[in-house]
Amino acid sequence: MFDIPATRGFYLDFLGFTWDWEHRFAPDLPLYAQVSLGGTALHLSQHHGDATPGSGLLFMIQGIEGFHAALIGRRYGFARPALEDAPWGARILRVQDPAGNRLTFNEPR
Repeated sequence: MFDIPATRGFYLDFLGFTWDWEHRFAPDLPLYAQVSLGGTALHLSQHHGDATPGSGLLFMIQGIEGFHAALIGRRYGFARPALEDAPWGARILRVQDPAGNRLTFNEPR
């Protein structure tokens, strides 16, 4: 993550994750944090070399239409994701976080 307020807004206010905890070795050093949603935990880091910005994540979910409706209802200023029918027979929803990471939510049909 690069922008902590934008990252918090995206994961908490838009996607509905919970900010579980965060850690810094000192106040002026990078942040490392965990967010979670529905039993899935995701680690977010500002540390150089922890991950590559622009990575892709796949979440298997149930109730994608309700999840989509909730996202649209939050009127997030940086994304209005659409539901898609994937060629492999699933419904998917794609969003990109403030660091450019691609999140795909997938519900098999």
